[in-house]
Amino acid sequence: MKLSRRTILRGAGALTLLAGRLGTSALAQTGPAGDISPILFVHGNGDHAALWMTTIWRMESNGVPRERVFAINFTDPLARTDDKVEQANRSSTEDARRELGEAIKALKQSTGAARVALVGNSRGGNAIRNTIKNGGSGDVSHAVLCGTPNHGVYAWDEGLGNEFNGRGPFLRGLNEGDSEVTAGTAFLTLRSDGLDKYAQADGRFAGKPGTPTNITTEGPALKGATNLVIGAVDHRETAYHPRAFREIYKFIAGREPSRIEIVSEAIVKLSGLVTGTPGGVQTNRPVSSASVDIYHVSDDTGERIGGTVHSSQTNADGRWGPAQVDPSWSLEIVLTSPGSVTTHFYRSPFPRSSDIVHLRAARQPLAADAGAGAVVLMSRPRGYFGLPRDVVLFDGKEPDDVKPGVPTDAVTTLRLPAAEIGRPVVGIFNQERIVARAWPASENRIAVAELTY
Repeated sequence: MKLSRRTILRGAGALTLLAGRLGTSALAQTGPAGDISPILFVHGNGDHAALWMTTIWRMESNGVPRERVFAINFTDPLARTDDKVEQANRSSTEDARRELGEAIKALKQSTGAARVALVGNSRGGNAIRNTIKNGGSGDVSHAVLCGTPNHGVYAWDEGLGNEFNGRGPFLRGLNEGDSEVTAGTAFLTLRSDGLDKYAQADGRFAGKPGTPTNITTEGPALKGATNLVIGAVDHRETAYHPRAFREIYKFIAGREPSRIEIVSEAIVKLSGLVTGTPGGVQTNRPVSSASVDIYHVSDDTGERIGGTVHSSQTNADGRWGPAQVDPSWSLEIVLTSPGSVTTHFYRSPFPRSSDIVHLRAARQPLAADAGAGAVVLMSRPRGYFGLPRDVVLFDGKEPDDVKPGVPTDAVTTLRLPAAEIGRPVVGIFNQERIVARAWPASENRIAVAELTY
């Protein structure tokens, strides 16, 4: 079987192959890296394949052939409250194990490799461990678990059916024995030096402030694995930060990467998937009849430069694109999805091609939005806003809805009066800068400055 350069649906699962073009100059600078095991990246709870985009760009920039680098989209990425009790648009540990097993099989068949490497963030690591322990060890050469709550987010006697309870049957089954890893697969865990919100002694991040979780910052470590602390990174950054990339690459390739930076391509092609939130639950189920329109916009004002660069409408598979853009262009991507808010995504330039540019309509209006002329969000999918760790400025000031200390917030909201509709809004996160425009809330529109890094 040969994988096409589109999303491949196998039952309920989806395995996504990058469809970008790797420049020959990049390969010449880095040398071939086809000796590396094919890599399947596995996202976390409620997330999607696109979170691995910058990691995959870094792999490509080190000469790893795109035909050997994939990312999965779990159909229903959110875990059930109780693993054994059905819950609409949520998945069990067995659902995740089955979908991951299908993706591994497809990757092996497409590459001809006997074994593959798996890299997971958070809940993705649960699926990886479950798959390897229950018959999959012969298929997996390396397993990298990034911020995975291997001993739970908490360890309590109540709610034992929850997948993230360290005293529950799921995690106890994975952790039984003198070794907590499966023989025959090399395991690496990456964890934060104190800033992972799901490896904290206090239960406030699990909804019980002041109650001990019985978990420490060492919760992601496993007996029998190589366990590394990679610094003051947050829960998602344990997977998506450049520091994490270095360790992921080194562990799988057996050598240091030749570069950490992302090498730009001359021509960038973008495509991806439109998904929805049935019943208010984030899923990776495709949305049909959604329109995607892309504009080149000014770096300084967010104003459109010329007409549409790309327009397409999704079919039953939810796919949009491909769109060809310049790697120096800032973009506005307008998603008009049935029954949802029209969402204007503002993005800093894409240096490389990707076919996992995931689009999901922004949230529905909140009570707090009532009376606002415009609502603008700044979103960081691959990490959280850490104060005072990071420089975070939204419309010229530090947001007051981002809590200091352990990073927990990935979205900040700005509400503007009607008189300010149409004006530019600048979002700055460390060295990334995006300029969005304020759209009328009365037209059921919302703007999102979506950070890439």
